[in-house]
Formats: sequence, C-alpha cells, structure tokens
Amino acid sequence: MGFSVEISDGIAELVMDHPPVNALTVAGWFELARQIDEIGADPEVGVLVLRAVGKGFNAGVDIKEMQNSEGFEALIGANRGCFAAFKSVYECEVPVIAVVHDFCLGGGIGLVGNADIVVAAEGARFGLPEVNQGALGAATHLARLVPQHKMREMVYTADTITAEEMAQWGSISRVVPEGEVREAAMEIAEKICAKSRTVIRAAKESLNGIDPVDVNRSYRFEQGFTFELNLTGVSDEARDAFVDKRDVAFTE
Repeated sequence: MGFSVEISDGIAELVMDHPPVNALTVAGWFELARQIDEIGADPEVGVLVLRAVGKGFNAGVDIKEMQNSEGFEALIGANRGCFAAFKSVYECEVPVIAVVHDFCLGGGIGLVGNADIVVAAEGARFGLPEVNQGALGAATHLARLVPQHKMREMVYTADTITAEEMAQWGSISRVVPEGEVREAAMEIAEKICAKSRTVIRAAKESLNGIDPVDVNRSYRFEQGFTFELNLTGVSDEARDAFVDKRDVAFTE
C-alpha cells in the first residue's frame, strides 16, 4: 500500500495503491509530489507514466481523515498537499502520461488535468463532486479537459462524464479496454523515449511557458473559496454527511 516506482529504458512508472478508492491522505499528497519531483529530476528518465491499481485512479482527498482531525489543520494540509502534487505533475521536467481506470474524481482531476497526455479505460468516469462536500477546486484543471460551459455544468451539478465523452474533445489520447490501458500508455511512452532527452525536456518547459492560464495561481485562487466555505460551517455538514453515508442537510 502506498506508492511504487519502477524505471526501465527511460520510462518511469509511478503507481498509486491506496485502498479502498485511492483517496490520499495529507501525507499521501505530499509524498506523491516528492516522488514526481524526484523522478523528473532523474536525467535517465524520459517520460513518467502515472497510474493506480485497485478501485479507481483517484478519489481525491481522504474525507474521513479531515473529519477526524481537530480544527483546520487537515484542511490546510489537504489544500497544500493537493497544490504541491498538482504543481509537481505540471512542472515535472518530463512529460507525464496519466492512465485512468474506473473513476477519476476531485483531486484526481487535478492530476489528470495537469498531465501532458491522458489514456483511459473504456467507461472511466471523470468528475468534481466538490460542491457536494461544501468545497471548490480543480475547476482550473477540469477546464483543460472539457469545454468551458461543460466545465461549469459539471462543477454546479457534480455530474460525471465518461472517457468516451471526453475523447470527443481531444482531451484523451486513447480509450481502450481496461486490460489494455497500461499497454496503450506504454506505447506512447516508448515513442517519447525514442527522442532526445534534452529536446523533450526543453519541449515540456516551452509548452508550459506558452500556456494561456497560470494553473498554479488559478488553482490557489479557487482554494481560497474553500477556506471561506469552511468558515461558514457548510463544509463540515457536507463532510459529516459523506462520512455518515446520509443525505446532506444544507440550510443555506
């Protein structure tokens, strides 16, 4: 349980394994960021394949950890940890290929939205359930995956969409049967690794430099609203309902 890394022929494979649904604790988000930074700094690495095993690619933050903590320490930690992990994916010195199966929710959207290439299993679902939990965030990254108005609908309704729907916008490179998703990602990784490491690293840096949106600043702006919502108390009720497996009773 945790993270495992394997490097072969210039391809680094970072695998997340956090049962039951690959929701990460505060420590988990910071560790993910550290692992990605370390991989990207390795001159022998030409590309990073980020995937998960078990149920789902990523279900975001560990809500139970947050509700079992006193004060705002876990909330602040989760926000900073997510920021660090998303930033590490975006600023990784080599291209990052995200490999999604089953579902990608909340914080998972931040990882995938900041990746360079996305490969998904048939029927994989993507979404931001944040408003259901009295929070906001990762719309910055969702906007890199779907058109503007679809992003807004998904944020307001917390509805999910499938990999097949996302593929029509060009956000996903390939949609294949789940048993073939890793192989499809490795095929792309091998093509990238056949290029000059120096050129690919320069390409990654240059492409980030021409992005129209500063994703780090944009996401940090979103996080400010999550802090405000927590001060109103609405977020605690939403998270308590999630942990208790009951309908949330919003009063405002």
